[in-house]
Amino acid sequence: MKTDPTFWLLARATGLTAYALITASVLAGLTVKSRPLGTRIKAAAATDLHRFLSLLALGTIAIHGLVLTLDQTIKMPLAGLVVPGLSPYRPLATGLGVLAAELAALVYVSFSLRRRIGHRNWRRLHYVTFAVFAAATVHGLAAGTDTWAFGLYAGSVAAVVSLTAWRMITKGGPRNVPVPQIAS
Repeated sequence: MKTDPTFWLLARATGLTAYALITASVLAGLTVKSRPLGTRIKAAAATDLHRFLSLLALGTIAIHGLVLTLDQTIKMPLAGLVVPGLSPYRPLATGLGVLAAELAALVYVSFSLRRRIGHRNWRRLHYVTFAVFAAATVHGLAAGTDTWAFGLYAGSVAAVVSLTAWRMITKGGPRNVPVPQIAS
């Protein structure tokens, strides 16, 4: 008897989409205070985009997990979605994905708790985002089955590392860099 690949394909699609959204969220977060290449992105707009992308990523991660439980190929138990290592499919790699999702949710909730926990603690907690990104990258590479997606992972890592380096080197980036004008 042949199994229906619909849920397996949907799980892969939602996993790759979630990773792309996490990458976009990290990049948006890095632009809140930095001004890469002299862009004039307002901090409030970058923050709103960052939060929206984070929420979309979390929603897509939830769909990814739910779809995995419906797939008959690997038979993912519900507990495997919340307890790292309980998945029968590549437990270490899948466990990193579970851990990344839980940490991403924690960081997202911290947006609402910033006043209660203080800005300094909120900022420290926000550095966990780099661990989330790293764990999600390893999860995708080690648990994923799409070798063609390596370009997505390589490009995402390159973009995050580059923008992080820019932010570190410029300590937030120049504030008043003129935007180059293209002559018409």
